[in-house]
Amino acid sequence: MVGENIGVGSLVAEFGFPVIMAVGMGYFIFYIWQFISNNIQPEIDTMHLALIKCIDQTRMLDNDMIRLQQKVKVVLEYREKDKMQEEIQEQAEKISKDQSEKLFKDGM
Repeated sequence: MVGENIGVGSLVAEFGFPVIMAVGMGYFIFYIWQFISNNIQPEIDTMHLALIKCIDQTRMLDNDMIRLQQKVKVVLEYREKDKMQEEIQEQAEKISKDQSEKLFKDGM
């Protein structure tokens, strides 16, 4: 066979179809394995690192949102307390004014 043109037909005639297909499938599996290992796996690793970074940033933003929500809650509580104190002070001033007017009328 040295020096002869070897075609697929002569290989099938000499070794048989199942053997040639097994060799072809072995090469196909090897080619796909190499493609995945050399081209796809590094990209998957890069995307994995990007995903981890994104998850960490999301957690940090979630923590920031929780802290901000707590601060807003405290500010709203302070505003409510200030409003209640102003109302109490207004009522006290009104009562004081009414009592002073009553005393003034009684004194006359």
